[in-house]
Amino acid sequence: MEVAILFLRACLALLAMPIYLLSFLGIWEPFCKKIFFPYFLERLSVIHNRKTRKQKQELFRNLPDFTGPSGELKLLEIGTGCGANFQFYPPGCKVTCSDVNPNFQQGLSRSMSKNQHIHYERFLTAAAEDLHQVPSGSVDAVVCTLVLCSVRSVSKTLKEVQRVLRPGGVFYFLEHVAANPSSWRLFWQQAFYPTWKLVFAGCCLTREIWKDLEEANFSELKLQHISVPLLGTPIEPHIIGYAVK
Repeated sequence: MEVAILFLRACLALLAMPIYLLSFLGIWEPFCKKIFFPYFLERLSVIHNRKTRKQKQELFRNLPDFTGPSGELKLLEIGTGCGANFQFYPPGCKVTCSDVNPNFQQGLSRSMSKNQHIHYERFLTAAAEDLHQVPSGSVDAVVCTLVLCSVRSVSKTLKEVQRVLRPGGVFYFLEHVAANPSSWRLFWQQAFYPTWKLVFAGCCLTREIWKDLEEANFSELKLQHISVPLLGTPIEPHIIGYAVK
């Protein structure tokens, strides 16, 4: 099995040799961050939203229940990208957007103009593991979808989530994860892993993110494994849910 995985990795690397060469020359990463990945993510978000619409509507249904003592719902979205989640937020919600990549402006502006039922506070260029611009205990909710696959440290990101949340605040997540052990899906995830990570801005296919969530110090965790049928991709296995500080 390991030999087969290594063979397939080599085949995929040959197919993607121009990208590997551009990466070696230091050209691919800036091109990917500025042009390719924002273009790809905006189109993937449309498809992903269509496939997960019912699940997202159910996931965010109880968001108003976490409105703070001020009477305003203050929400921080980590890895906002092009704003795929805005349409699911309740009217009047105050949203702070953050992303390590500042090159989503066009897609983000389009999403904002379509979703004027919420208030946009500010945009922060920040890594998920370092949200020092957000005061401790200052937000009622944190949202993170299709982001934990590419952060440098899931555990450090979850610590930052807990820091910025007020007591009783909530963390919503929807992430693609590793497939079941010994399954063909995991086999293909392992085969695709190096090339997929290079092409798609550090996206890791085999993270068992549910374990990080279970090990984090949340007082309550609601987590469900689901399958999102994204034809031709190795990212069908997902987890969805929320955790309360």
